[in-house]
Amino acid sequence: MQLEADAREVLPYSFDSCTKALGPLRQTLYSCLTCNPPPKTADAPHTAAGVCYSCSIACHGEHTLVELFNKRNFVCDCGTTRVPSSAPCMLRNDPKTGTKGVHSEEPHPENKYNQNFYNKFCGCSEDYNAEEEKGTMFQCLGLGTAESGGCGEDWWHPECLIGLPRGWYKDFKKEAGENSQAEDDEETPLPPGFPGEDDFETFLCYKCVDSNPWLKRYAGTVGFLPPVYKEGGLPKTTESAPETTTTDVKEEPTNPKKRKMEDEEEGEPTAKRTKEDAENSPSDSKPEPNPATKEEPTQAPPLKNKHDSLPDPVPLGAFSLFLKEDFRDHFCRCCDCYPNLSPHIQLREEEETYEPPISEDGEANGGGSTGTGSLLDRGEAALSNIDRVRAIEGAMVYNHLRDKVKEFLKPFAETGKAVGAEDIKAYFEKLRGDEQHIRDAAGQASALSGKDDNDDSDDNHEGDGRREQNGY
Repeated sequence: MQLEADAREVLPYSFDSCTKALGPLRQTLYSCLTCNPPPKTADAPHTAAGVCYSCSIACHGEHTLVELFNKRNFVCDCGTTRVPSSAPCMLRNDPKTGTKGVHSEEPHPENKYNQNFYNKFCGCSEDYNAEEEKGTMFQCLGLGTAESGGCGEDWWHPECLIGLPRGWYKDFKKEAGENSQAEDDEETPLPPGFPGEDDFETFLCYKCVDSNPWLKRYAGTVGFLPPVYKEGGLPKTTESAPETTTTDVKEEPTNPKKRKMEDEEEGEPTAKRTKEDAENSPSDSKPEPNPATKEEPTQAPPLKNKHDSLPDPVPLGAFSLFLKEDFRDHFCRCCDCYPNLSPHIQLREEEETYEPPISEDGEANGGGSTGTGSLLDRGEAALSNIDRVRAIEGAMVYNHLRDKVKEFLKPFAETGKAVGAEDIKAYFEKLRGDEQHIRDAAGQASALSGKDDNDDSDDNHEGDGRREQNGY
């Protein structure tokens, strides 16, 4: 079914089991703002909590969630004292009773939390709103917690990394005299002074770099971009451009292909002079200083550690460090430098991120057994277990909603006009006030259920009872 395919595209993974039993993982996390609402003030006490992918659906599916994406070394908090006991983990069994629904367990003491768990992101600590956010945010690789001076794998606005205000693009368009009428549909580009997305693989924000100052020496070396300063971004290269050009001109003769082309163009005169010199003065051609010259490069230079080749004057000021794909290959791992690397596995090797198993379709799982069936199978199983009156009411309300949405979309389809976010928002606000149709549907369902009670006492009407279930 198309609806099931659409649902699987949004929720591709199985959500049968909580990851708490697997211990600390780098995994996708969610913060439940219903169970753990953000504090009203920064100083107010607050208990943060993160739940795994499966628990976000099975245990908090009707709550307000914030997707935090990947966080390392984290154990799911669902069913622990960090989450209210009114929202137990329905994927784990209570060890005392053996029934589903665990609460008030001890959380993992090594879990670390930052402002993301309160729905605040970036150095500007702005609340994230997916509908209003424009442009791209980037996640810091993270080298420490908020307590240790790092950011805790926070997400950053590009402009906030280089000292520009959040509304820099609007101001830029106003100064340029451009029409800002299409701002709502326009993506905010990367600000000037920020590296291009294809130029780096990941980055370390200025907080993480400041808390690990030994990293600053790598800025601008192989595998690392030049420092991206907190105030101003990438350094301007206009002054160094002539130097680069001069260097290129000097290096041209060292290219063997170019040298060969030049030799071929002047080949004949050079060959003639060589033959004449060889015939007239053979002794002049014997003493060659080349052997002595060739022997010098053969002497291997003394072995050096990588940190010996790093720039000695460390760049000053606060800056972020942008890393290329092979940056891990260029860290010095000598006995003096390795202690700086050892606490950070993300700098030494690429991390593995846990992903739940892909959700299989119903046929691949034997027609939808409990806990392993497709989304359609689970929906049918859940529907068969709820009260009959509620099932009929739900099916009728769904049909009513479907028809109303079709009516809403019909004018857009006929005119070819795109459906905007404000159109949908306004429509559903209006729909929420349409209580009369909902009451009518509920009353009709009650009448049908009363008829079904009479049908159950009369075997001759068994067929009518089956037809009443066609709504779902």
